[in-house]
Amino acid sequence: MKRLFWLGVGVAAGVYGSRRATRAAQSLTPAGMGANVADGLRELGAGLGAFGAEVRAGMESREQELADMVERRTGEHVPTFADAVAEDPAVRPQRARRAGR
Repeated sequence: MKRLFWLGVGVAAGVYGSRRATRAAQSLTPAGMGANVADGLRELGAGLGAFGAEVRAGMESREQELADMVERRTGEHVPTFADAVAEDPAVRPQRARRAGR
């Protein structure tokens, strides 16, 4: 029974070692290295996208805080950046009327 146990342990260790060696050899081929670089670039792109989203969310939050503060102090409506660059004709006359005051 002991011999059968140790035979099983040896076979399992051999299979495990063989698979690890095959993976290591495959990762050192040009295709394997290309896949590793592609995975790294994909992760970098995802990280940069998440960072950009966090920055945009922070900017919008801070813009809203500043607009609220200016509105409290002056009593006038402060257009957001989206309102300022909008090509909507309904927004333009408001800006022209305020400028003409």
